[in-house]
Amino acid sequence: MNIGAAFSEVRLPRLISDGMILQRDAKVRIWGWASPGENISVSIHKKKYNCTSDANGKWNLLLDPEKAGGPYEMQIDAGNHITVKDILFGEVWVCSGQSNMVLPMERVKEKYPDIIAQAGSLAVRQFFVPNRYVFSAPQDDLPSGNWESANPETVLHFTAVGYFFAKSLYEKYHVPIGLINASVGGTPAESWMSEDALKNFPSALEMAEKCRDSNYVQNIIRQDNNIRTGWYDLIWEGDKGLHEEKKWFDADYNASDWPVMQVPGFWDDQGLKHVNGVVWFRKEIELPDEASGKPAKLLLGRIVDQDSVYINAHFVGTTGYQYPPRRYDVPPGVLKGGRNIIVVRVINSSGKGGFIKDKPYRLTVAGQSTDLTGEWKYQLGTTANPLPAPTFFQYKPLGLFNAMIAPLINYSVRGVIWYQGEANTSSPGDYEKLFTALITDWRQKWNQGNFPFLYVQLANFMETKNQPSESNWAALRQAQLETLAIPNTGMAVIIDIGEWNDIHPLDKADVGKRLALAAEKIAYGEKKIVYSGPVYQSMKIEGNKIILSFTNTGSGLIAKGNNDLKYFSIAGNDKKFIWATAKIEGDHVVVWNDNISNPVAVRYAWADNPEGANLYNKEGLPASPFGTDK
Repeated sequence: MNIGAAFSEVRLPRLISDGMILQRDAKVRIWGWASPGENISVSIHKKKYNCTSDANGKWNLLLDPEKAGGPYEMQIDAGNHITVKDILFGEVWVCSGQSNMVLPMERVKEKYPDIIAQAGSLAVRQFFVPNRYVFSAPQDDLPSGNWESANPETVLHFTAVGYFFAKSLYEKYHVPIGLINASVGGTPAESWMSEDALKNFPSALEMAEKCRDSNYVQNIIRQDNNIRTGWYDLIWEGDKGLHEEKKWFDADYNASDWPVMQVPGFWDDQGLKHVNGVVWFRKEIELPDEASGKPAKLLLGRIVDQDSVYINAHFVGTTGYQYPPRRYDVPPGVLKGGRNIIVVRVINSSGKGGFIKDKPYRLTVAGQSTDLTGEWKYQLGTTANPLPAPTFFQYKPLGLFNAMIAPLINYSVRGVIWYQGEANTSSPGDYEKLFTALITDWRQKWNQGNFPFLYVQLANFMETKNQPSESNWAALRQAQLETLAIPNTGMAVIIDIGEWNDIHPLDKADVGKRLALAAEKIAYGEKKIVYSGPVYQSMKIEGNKIILSFTNTGSGLIAKGNNDLKYFSIAGNDKKFIWATAKIEGDHVVVWNDNISNPVAVRYAWADNPEGANLYNKEGLPASPFGTDK
């Protein structure tokens, strides 16, 4: 696409570019910039449209609704000529939220190799909105970005949740799907809200105002960088493993007197209490002769926080923060038959350092895998004070809305899919109000009415507990549940597909499929589809029992696994919850505990990780957690 650089020439926003997908069956806005008072003509699919730029050089026009199809070319003529190629009409969805929406197909490639191999067979495209924050004012364009068609190579960059959502819709409706991926890891809801929406949240608005001062922002960034640089300089200078004459990653280094630690596990639990800094780990393994010289795959689970890995003194990879799975390709010529030495240098900046349990730790070569769990020798390289967390300005209110959402609002969409909430779990009581304000704000800004807003409820995460207890994660799920009161919203419940030890569970296929079910019902009007698991509706007290009613029961309630219902708790007037017996009776669940004669409230799956919660409908969709006391 040839876009002129001079101000006198017509210019288009980044979104309107080669390969774009435009919303079918809707009036679609095309807009841009030109000289003031310039006449602009736009031609597409045998139709021609005209408009004149205003005093500021801005122009826009509406295309007539088009059926799904293409590819088409668009001609824009003014003082210059632009051709936009390979345009499809289909369904356009904004994909937004935090890291579980960010997480790309590359992170799940081992789990879904066949799906990735077949990606080119789907008319699915993504526009990746560059990560950026701006506090000064809403932006009218993006600094970069282009539309990419899915194929086995490019799909690795796609949002995994978004891709599986698009795949499900494409396979049902056979129309092109366009994903606008505007998501940033770790972000609270406030960072995605406009100044108008933040007016009801004074402390957030005050912070946004403070961040408008670029000197304030730059001074903090400079201070953070100086602290971080100084911390890493200190551990580099102090790390004995790098500065002794014989480096600790050398294959022939004598580590016979090093103590032993069990991997996986945290070193705080195994002899190195309250230690931050650098710890080295070494493991000797024996490989058969046929492994000699062969390439291999090394899996080291997850490591807190950073690691550098050596095999036989050859550097094979590094990861700079704790969340990505450690997957390292070992090149040919590194391994040998007989004795091999694996060395891992771990940097931990705060909290507990070490290796996360229940993850894969193995070396695979020549079709055989060697288990790497168990005893590793270790030695402390150096200690350091905890590194203070930097100030993440992308987490501050307003910045992401201005930079990443405002430039999108002229682009016609079918709706939004949203996966966020983890960053707000410290204050779950505020979330319903925040989330409601965000949804209302985006709908007002797009000016397309109450378009579908579909979101993911938080997954199960962290260790399970033996007794009912309070949980910020459960409280935030309750806020997400209550947000369903907003028209044209839908929620994918995923308390059955999380991972206790990973805030980024790898099963993104079921997340996308459940969002797509909600889209089929809410966006596409499928009347007969069961798109949700059971949702708590009301309760009735009869003697020492509480009778619960639900919507979305489908063809009936079940206890998955043909077991007794689990994870129901009940409380009397003292509001102390204890485990309860629960039984399905038709479309109701009856809950009681013989020790409570006057029950007042029930909770279901109320925990960070309600592992084993098993109320479903017969269509296989899990019930949302809930508390009747909330």
